[in-house]
Amino acid sequence: MTHLTPGRATIAALLAAIGAVAIALLLQSPAPSAGAASNPNNLDCQGRIEPGEPGPVDDEDVHQVKYTFACSGPITGYSIQLQRGVEGFDTEAIVLDKTTSNSITTDSFSCNGDIPGLGFNCVGFYSGGYNNIIGQFSVGRDLRKEPRINPRLVVATASISGGKAVQALSGPFQLGRPLGVNKKKHKKSKAKAKAPKKAV
Repeated sequence: MTHLTPGRATIAALLAAIGAVAIALLLQSPAPSAGAASNPNNLDCQGRIEPGEPGPVDDEDVHQVKYTFACSGPITGYSIQLQRGVEGFDTEAIVLDKTTSNSITTDSFSCNGDIPGLGFNCVGFYSGGYNNIIGQFSVGRDLRKEPRINPRLVVATASISGGKAVQALSGPFQLGRPLGVNKKKHKKSKAKAKAPKKAV
C-alpha cells in the first residue's frame, strides 16, 4: 500500500478535483493558441502576497492575506499551501487583464478546502498570458510576526489527448513573504532598575 505524505495528498486531492470539474470545462473551451506554453509541466508562474481587505466580522486574531499570481500558459486549477494554518479563504478567485485591470469573464476559479487547514484548492479555467489571478485567504497569525508566512503555489492543467485525460503540474512556486508589512516591534519594558540603597 502506498502512503501519501501530506504534500502529496494535497496534490492528489487537487488532481482529483481537476479531473472531475476542469476537464468538463476544457471540453467546452477552445483549444489553446499557438503561443501558449508547449509543455504544461514547465509553465512559468510568478506571484506575491500582501495584506488583504478586512472582513466584516474579523477579530484581532484573524489576518487577511491577498494573493496575486500570473502564469505564462493556461491552467485549470491551482493549490496554495502554507506552513501555518488557514482560517478561511475566498470561495471564488477572479482574473484581471494585466493591461486594463478589467475582469476577464471567461476566466475564473472556484475554491474549496478544510477550515482550519494548511491550504486550499481551486478549479476553473485561466487562459494564460500573464493575466492576474486574485483571491484572498485568512490566517490566525500576525503578518509581521517571524517567521512570516511564505505560501507555495502549485498549478495544474487538465486536457484531453487521444480520448484520454491528461494532467500536468507546474511548481511549486513561492509567493514570498507579505509585501508592505514592517517587522513587528517588541515592546520594551518601562520598568527601571532601582538604585541600590545607600548605607545609613
